[in-house]
Formats: sequence, C-alpha cells, structure tokens
Amino acid sequence: MTRQMNDFVLQMEIPAKDQQALFGMQDKYIKSLEKEYAVSIYSRDGDVHIRGDEEKVRRVEHVMKQLLSLSRKGAEIAQQNVDYAMSLEPEAKEGILAEIDDDMICHTINGKPIKPKTIGQKEYVDAIRHNMIVFGLGPAGTGKTYLAMAMAITAFKREEVGRIILTRPAIEAGEKLGFLPGDLQSKVDPYLRPLYDALYQIMGAESFQKNMEKGLIEVAPLAYMRGRTLDNAYIILDEAQNTTPAQMKMFLTRIGFGSKVIITGDASQKDLAPDMKSGLDIAGRVLRGIEDIAFCELTSKDVVRHPLVQKIVKAYETYEAKEEKRKAGQAGKEKGRRGAKEYSRR
Repeated sequence: MTRQMNDFVLQMEIPAKDQQALFGMQDKYIKSLEKEYAVSIYSRDGDVHIRGDEEKVRRVEHVMKQLLSLSRKGAEIAQQNVDYAMSLEPEAKEGILAEIDDDMICHTINGKPIKPKTIGQKEYVDAIRHNMIVFGLGPAGTGKTYLAMAMAITAFKREEVGRIILTRPAIEAGEKLGFLPGDLQSKVDPYLRPLYDALYQIMGAESFQKNMEKGLIEVAPLAYMRGRTLDNAYIILDEAQNTTPAQMKMFLTRIGFGSKVIITGDASQKDLAPDMKSGLDIAGRVLRGIEDIAFCELTSKDVVRHPLVQKIVKAYETYEAKEEKRKAGQAGKEKGRRGAKEYSRR
C-alpha cells in the first residue's frame, strides 16, 4: 500500500480466474466501479490496484470483496450483482452476496436457478418459510410475485400443499369487466396474465395445463374467493393495493387449515378511486404484531430488473417525497392564513 501524487493506492491479491469474473467482459464491471466512485482500477503483476480518494477506494474494496465471495464459490457475476454490491452499506457483512446466492428455491423449466438476489429478497423468502401469512410490499421489479410463485410451486411439488390458488383484483377500480369482449374467462385473463407467465416459466405450460385441468392449480379473480374455505393450499393474492378493506377482510377470512398465504402489493401504484381506502393499507395497520403474520418491505435497492428500472423507481420515490413535503408546507401556510383571518375578525 503506497501513496503517489496525493492519491491513495490499494493493492488486492486476486487470482487470475476471479479477476476475469470481477472485471467482466471488456472490463464492463470495472468501468461501472470507476464511473461510480471516480477511481482507477487496473491489474498489474497479477494483483488488482485501486487508485483514488481513500474513502472511495475503501468503498470499492468493499464492493470487490463482496463480488469476490461470489466468484470464489463458482457463481456467475452479472451486472445486477455489481449494481447491488455498490448499493450495500460498508457495514454489510462480508460475503453476504455469497450467502444469499446459496439459497436455492427451485429451477425454471429451462434449468435456470431461482434464488433471492438481495438482502431484502432473502428476508422475504425466509419470512415465507417461517410464517403462515406474509405481506410482500414494495415497488415493481423487486420480485415479490415471482419469488412467491417459486415458493408456491416448490411446496406443491414437494406435496407440502395439495393445490395452488393465485388471485388478484380482476380490474383495479371495482372489477368492471363488461366492456371487454368474450365470455367471463376471456374478460378475466388479461388481468391474470402476469400470473400465467410466471407459472409457464417456472412449471412449464404442459404441466400447468394438466394441473389446472385437475383443479390443483387455480388462477381466478378475487371475487371468486367469496364464500369459500381454502384448506391445504398455497394462496397468493397479487396487486393487493387495489383491494378494498372489505375485499381484503373477505380474503383473509377464507384461509383454512394447512394453508400458507402470500399477499403482494405496491402502495405507490393504487388504481382505486381517490376517495377509496386500500385494503392493503388497512391490513398493515390492523395486523402488524400478530404472531405468524410477517410484513416484508422491499425497496428500490431490491429491484432486480434492468438497472434503469431501479433508477426510475428511485426517481419517483424522490419526486413523491418532495410532493408530500410541498403539500404539507402548503397545508401549513393555509392553516396559518385561516388563523390570521380569524384573529383579525376578533
């Protein structure tokens, strides 16, 4: 470790095989780190050197060590791993990425492994394993529904449950389907398509159709749950932010013995009428603290789609926080003006 031209230089001993994985194709991953932290990273005499501001060099070292833990266990490093490693706080446990990567849920029909990719996703999967009812809350792209589907299909294949039931509000503002052409199934299918897509990818179309014909897998609008008791089933309610309080209560009281329930939703994407309360919001206030019910809140850091999606989610979060602050300020000023008028009348 030496100092040159007021720069801090840190040397890391990394085997050639791991260097290749960490640098990426055409040094793609290293360029991401250099751009993010304004440092210089290069290989010399078999070691990796990081040059720049000391604090930033230490951050890069932390990121490199997290990625190195993945490479050493033979896992393939992707851009998502690099982006997530950069988002981790310096206090994050070294090797946490490798620990997360060890948690295999199942494989898709094409043999692709399905596993959590972030700390938030890992906590979500663990909560599903250990609780009867789990609320998965967070923005688009955090894997709420996909991981829930993977857990459900795995439990079904292991015969831990006898069937899978997937449901969501058929249409956001009151389930008004009459304007769509075709019979009821044709009207409902477009709103359940994301659930079908995940089933096809994980289970395969043929296996899905076979189990659906037997009644072992059911994909239905939320309205179909009324009056039923759902025993020995893995039940997923998707897009729960678009339920009314009455619908949410109805759904939660359908749960029978031997069942597990996952409820997913994004409170920032409600499509209910402005004056209508969300059943998801009410459930969050009513049910927190009850044993065997867990609430997992995923954030923009847990977005595992294209990196641009993470930036979009973060930008909206920032904008919405500013709007809330602005509205609160306006409300305060208006209250002050009303108070001044009332005082002047006296």
